[in-house]
Amino acid sequence: MQKKLTLTVDAEVYEGLRRTIGPRKISKFIEGLVRPHVLLPNLESAYAEMARDKRREKEAMEWAEITFKDLRP
Repeated sequence: MQKKLTLTVDAEVYEGLRRTIGPRKISKFIEGLVRPHVLLPNLESAYAEMARDKRREKEAMEWAEITFKDLRP
């Protein structure tokens, strides 16, 4: 469900948004900026999802192994 929100911004900011983002895309742009600051992610499911990404896990393991080698005397 969506809710309507009225914001007041300086005219220059508004024109910059219209020029840069596009007149019909400003709401989605602002929501994308705000969302991570106001919604707490479900970390358990986020970590589980990351673990299912085999390529990412392989790259992370390679990075970790290289890092650990750098720490050895």
